[in-house]
Amino acid sequence: MATHEPAMAVRRREGAAVIDLAGDINSGAERALEAAWNQASEEPGPVVLNFAGANYINSTGIALIVGLLARARAGGIPIRACGLSDHYREIFEITRLADFVTLHAERPAA
Repeated sequence: MATHEPAMAVRRREGAAVIDLAGDINSGAERALEAAWNQASEEPGPVVLNFAGANYINSTGIALIVGLLARARAGGIPIRACGLSDHYREIFEITRLADFVTLHAERPAA
């Protein structure tokens, strides 16, 4: 399997911080995801994780997402996710991550 370097970009949209995730979400994504989270959570409002550009998410990547969800919950920050493939949406539901993050099928809804 080809690997794709993780990249994160943060933008503001309608009062929310959107973290655009790209590449493989694995142990190599930890620093980029941490920096993106710190930037996104600087201002009040919800945070949207946009997975549309994510190629692959392994168990370590899921653990990183769980860490973000814990930080969001502790800080009272609403968190949403969009752009998940059907496969990863199912993983979010099976692992019960969907209990802690609002899932949206399309980017505009998030």
